[in-house]
Amino acid sequence: MGPVRGFKRRKKKVERESGSSEQDASDWWDDFSKRITGPLSLSNGLDTFESVFKVSRKTFNYICSLVKEDLMGKQSSFSGTSGKVLSVNDQVAVALRRLSSGESLLTVGESFGMSHSTVSQVTWRFVESMEERGIHHLRWPNTDEEMKGIKSKFERILGLPNCCGAIDTTHVMMCLPSVDSSNNVWFDHEKSHSMVLQAIVDPDMRFRDIVTGWPGSMNDDMVLKNSGFFKLCEKGKRLNGNKIELSEGLEVREYIIGDSGFPLLPWLVTPYQGKELSDSRAEFNKRHFATRMVAQRALARLKEMWKIVQGVMWRPDKHKLPRIILVCCLLHNIVIDLEDEVQDEMPLSCQHDLGYRHHECEAFHKNTFVFRDKLSRYLSGRLPP
Repeated sequence: MGPVRGFKRRKKKVERESGSSEQDASDWWDDFSKRITGPLSLSNGLDTFESVFKVSRKTFNYICSLVKEDLMGKQSSFSGTSGKVLSVNDQVAVALRRLSSGESLLTVGESFGMSHSTVSQVTWRFVESMEERGIHHLRWPNTDEEMKGIKSKFERILGLPNCCGAIDTTHVMMCLPSVDSSNNVWFDHEKSHSMVLQAIVDPDMRFRDIVTGWPGSMNDDMVLKNSGFFKLCEKGKRLNGNKIELSEGLEVREYIIGDSGFPLLPWLVTPYQGKELSDSRAEFNKRHFATRMVAQRALARLKEMWKIVQGVMWRPDKHKLPRIILVCCLLHNIVIDLEDEVQDEMPLSCQHDLGYRHHECEAFHKNTFVFRDKLSRYLSGRLPP
């Protein structure tokens, strides 16, 4: 399902009005591919559109339609080393390559025949435009029907009822000068400079809520409690939909699930900690783990497709980086919303924070212990779907 009603109809209308057809893209690609040189030369195995940009031509056209108005109004100052003014397609190609490959500004510039400063400016203009034009692709479900579909898909994984999302965090690595003491706040518990991304994911690996910009020195519990999502839930303005009645008088409210790095709350269910667990608790942890894996896979896919957030970023602007991360999340969702077949060719990994040890949170809400115990007993009495 797309993010908003009538999404596909509007997309087709935009494509017609902008003249961004498959044939146009094909003609543009024929010319653009001949200009690619150096490490990105098509003779080096990057011989298809999808291998260069990590999206299909259909998705590329749609992205161009989103940002066309903004980039056309600002394109006159951008040109390649040949002096030719960069078209909208050229600019989107540069930005997508920079974000998807994680290559340096110099490398992307050499490949596409332009200076590294042009690559930087074009990429940032693209980020600014996508923040506004693509933000509707990342939102919390706003209808009962949409949320019902999400709950149903989560329950089909391994039986968790009324679950609305899975939460996880990852670190975006940065290389910052250690001589500057102000950078110490960015040191995480693995002694690396990093920025945290917290994401809540639906069963299709679509990001439904993200928080970023906080330093890696903050643990999962702190990031969550400083988020707008936490405040909305605590005020009863989110995860406040229909409750369901199960056996033994068990009433289940809406909730999300997360690992033991998060606090146990009325609306956030975490697994049992410890090694000596009863059969029902062990069974609950098994179902809980299998269900929340969708969040780990989503973050791993994000970093695999948009490698600018996978590697170590060299002295990034810490005010711009959260906006770059947001746009990578928007692009991740667009690929899902457009049912882009490129995603089917990506390996399905769960590794997004290699080298990071897990830290457990001791915070909890006492009434949630009772709810989790009742839920675990209920699930242990059911056969796996």
